[in-house]
Amino acid sequence: MDLHTRILIVDDDEGIRSLIGDFLAKHGYETTTAADPVEMRKLLAGERFDLIVLDVMMPREDGLTALRQMGPDAPPVIMLSAVGSDVDRIVGLEMGADDYLAKPCNPRELLARIRTVLRRRAGTAPATAPVETLVQPRAVEVDSGDCLHFAGWRMDLGLRLLFDPTNALISLSDGEFRLLRAFAEHPRRVLTRDQLLDWSRGEDSDHYDRAIDVQLSRLRRKLSDGAGGSDIIRTVRNEGYLFVPAVTDDRPAG
Repeated sequence: MDLHTRILIVDDDEGIRSLIGDFLAKHGYETTTAADPVEMRKLLAGERFDLIVLDVMMPREDGLTALRQMGPDAPPVIMLSAVGSDVDRIVGLEMGADDYLAKPCNPRELLARIRTVLRRRAGTAPATAPVETLVQPRAVEVDSGDCLHFAGWRMDLGLRLLFDPTNALISLSDGEFRLLRAFAEHPRRVLTRDQLLDWSRGEDSDHYDRAIDVQLSRLRRKLSDGAGGSDIIRTVRNEGYLFVPAVTDDRPAG
């Protein structure tokens, strides 16, 4: 039951807003609607939402422009668009959307995507605070004892957290964490895209198949932003990718 989970639906089509809102309400979500990004921002300024369903094709201001203007504390976003090409989908994901669904969509598929995104966001957060709120480097002392170490970095598999050599927490999405784990568990060997897909896919595997290139780009950028992480993942032309550092495995035997 998703009681008290609040979803904001932004679409210029009143019929679509009502259809999605009524369907999600029947499945226990609290829904609010907005006709355009201006109304969306007014609602976000005064209320808390757990997820935004945002249409792309809207007059005056489109959804991608609205997405670009959202701050780091914005809720996760699922984009809806009548334009469903891979290029448009990748652009939306690269700009920060958590998922991208072509219109017209089956409301049940949208419901499944919403549950996946919310579960993924919840899975990347420690019990005390969401990972997304810890974007500034800070020293933290947590360790599940189930860790991989490489080049001074610590990847805590139990808590699903990543720390750079200065012990700063690096915020990763669930897909980015799974991808990094695939690399760290197969270090110093060239991995093809298909191998990475096989080893890093999760419950949302169909979506991840389409998004792995964006996930890889984001992961490499976040590693580069950390201390000494600029050359951890190297591209091997026409072959795949190489996880450069040696990895020490602290996981209990068995």
